[in-house]
Amino acid sequence: MLTIEKSKKLLAGMVTQPHLISHAQAVMVAMGGMAKHFGEDVAHWKAIGYLHDYDYEKYPTEHLQHTKQDLEQAGLSDEEIRAILSHGWTICSDVEPITNCEKSLFTVDELTGIISAAARMRPNGITDLKVSSFMKNFKDKRFAAKCDREIIKKGCDMLGMEVKEVAEICIEAMKESIEAIV
Repeated sequence: MLTIEKSKKLLAGMVTQPHLISHAQAVMVAMGGMAKHFGEDVAHWKAIGYLHDYDYEKYPTEHLQHTKQDLEQAGLSDEEIRAILSHGWTICSDVEPITNCEKSLFTVDELTGIISAAARMRPNGITDLKVSSFMKNFKDKRFAAKCDREIIKKGCDMLGMEVKEVAEICIEAMKESIEAIV
């Protein structure tokens, strides 16, 4: 089973840019919150979240096209690889998210971008970020404009949850790990 330690080792071999490492940390922590919500293995979901953009720095225009073979060779299970590939569904992958883990990763990848940006704009960072403030930023399409709100909404719909509900889970998880917001 994929561990956080193994994820960090694998990602370190492919990713050096601080903003991508920070994003991996934010997604990792948010995935931990989602796993807790669904009563799943928190550490395992966090490990998947941390590794989700494995090939992005090296192959930004071919994201996820170089992931499967490398991760198979690294000993990841088909389930773990599928979860990672599914976060790019309709963007750069045809792997549709089916499990709660896959749907969560698909959703929080974009969602954490808005949360992180909102936290950076506050004097106290994420420590006092409220869901209501996040929702104002979420509705403002100019704020963190590169974060695709339609993907977030689609992911929330797949999870049977409201954006506000998923955001609250992720914000609370991220508050527990301040290093996820750099």
